Amino acid sequence: MSSGREYGLLFVLPAIIVLALLVAYPLAYTGLLSVTDDQGHYVGAANYAAVIGARVTTTAVWNTVYYVGASIVLQIVLGTLAGVLLNQRFRGRAFVRSLTVIPWVIPGIVAATTWAWMFHTEFGIINYMLASAHVIDAPVGWLTGRNTVMPALIAINAWKLFPFVAVMVLAGLQAVPNELYESARIDGAGFWQEVRHVMLPQLRPVLTAITLLLVIWGLNAITIIYTITRGGPANRTLITPIEIFRYAFEQFQFNQAAALSVLFFAVTVGFVAAYIKLFATTAEPGVR
Repeated sequence: MSSGREYGLLFVLPAIIVLALLVAYPLAYTGLLSVTDDQGHYVGAANYAAVIGARVTTTAVWNTVYYVGASIVLQIVLGTLAGVLLNQRFRGRAFVRSLTVIPWVIPGIVAATTWAWMFHTEFGIINYMLASAHVIDAPVGWLTGRNTVMPALIAINAWKLFPFVAVMVLAGLQAVPNELYESARIDGAGFWQEVRHVMLPQLRPVLTAITLLLVIWGLNAITIIYTITRGGPANRTLITPIEIFRYAFEQFQFNQAAALSVLFFAVTVGFVAAYIKLFATTAEPGVR
């Protein structure tokens, strides 16, 4: 038995080494950078105080919460509705299912560039269609207006990832026993009553896991915002990952970038741990 364990450790040792090189070492080095200056001298919490005291940090945090939170709400709602509809029987269902995943598989940089042109103030098709339908009288600066730029980016982000939610919801619905639907129909339940009392309760573990994944992805995704607005105008779309990028690669303040990275990592890990504690452990009935 002991020899078997030794062989098992030997087999996983390459993976452990790779993880140590790609994860543990960067984390440790980032922590070291966060407590030193550009000369390598120990400065304690000075870098942390500098980034926390910066007004732009507060702006970035609130923008991050707004962007990630609103995106996830839309992704869950749209994805769940799409998954439920794709689970129904209708002609051409396979073709529609294939079309649904297109936004998800398109590279983020391609999607962002395409939407940037569609939202363009002068040449964008969205303004053209709205003006043709007499919804607007003048072109709207979707990506330049203070009150429209973040909702526009949230809509793009929701469009990009709702197909993932739809696919996961569809997979979850395939596992729902037919007996539950039959019992509901015998009791006189309609379609939306089936959705509320049969589908959604059975989808709770799936939606719990999906939400956690979307939170992690949303907190680390900068492609859409950086490609379209780079955090502007006037920091209206600046989120924490882009602020870290600016510190490191635009201002070359690597130590402050490391400090903000450590803080962001700690908050993210704390949120994920709390989420798992509060929701994931009760996703399955009877689990405590």
